[in-house]
Formats: sequence, structure tokens, C-alpha cells
Amino acid sequence: MSTVAIVVIVIVAVIVIALVAVALKRTRDRKLEDRRQIAAEHREEATSRGLAAEKEAAAADEQAARARREAAEAEERSAAAERERERARAHGEHATQIDPDAQRDEDDRHRSTDRRTNE
Repeated sequence: MSTVAIVVIVIVAVIVIALVAVALKRTRDRKLEDRRQIAAEHREEATSRGLAAEKEAAAADEQAARARREAAEAEERSAAAERERERARAHGEHATQIDPDAQRDEDDRHRSTDRRTNE
């Protein structure tokens, strides 16, 4: 084989190797870009889900606070009702104590109850 043929074969081999290297680099770059794109989409999804989760947590916190406030108001109303019942009982007792007819009415009630049980 002549020297020219060997030089031509070497040059062709170098060109083929260079073309394969360029093709492999482009393929690798494309894959990397695809992975970057997928990663960016995942980041966007993570951000979106994170915001939705924070919004949901804020709504839950607000609902819990509202429930606590309503429970406190209900407890307050219950206590106020109990105080009113106590006042009503005290006024009733006081009225019975100062009413001169109350003792007679109570005695009459006891007598009529005694008669019914004796019959």
C-alpha cells in the first residue's frame, strides 16, 4: 500500500471518529436538555403543590380557629344561661320566703298529695 493510501485512510478514520464523537455529544446534550426540562416541570409541579398545600393548611387553621371561637362562645352562652337559671331559682326562693300565702299553698299541696296516696 502506498503512503498516500495510508494517509487517506487515516484522515477518513479521523473524520469518522470526529463525526461519531460529534453525534454522541449531540445525543448526550439532547438527553441532558430533556432531563433539564423534566426537572423544571417537576420543580413547577412541586411549587404548585406546595402552594396548594399551604393554602389548604391556612384554610384548615382558619376553620380550627373559627371552631375554637364558636366553642368558646357556646361555653360563654352556657355559663350565662346557668347564671340566669341560678338567678331565677334564687328569685323564686326569695319570693316563696317573703310571700305570706306561699307557706299555706305549700301545705295545701302536701295535704292533697297525702290524700291521694292514702286513697
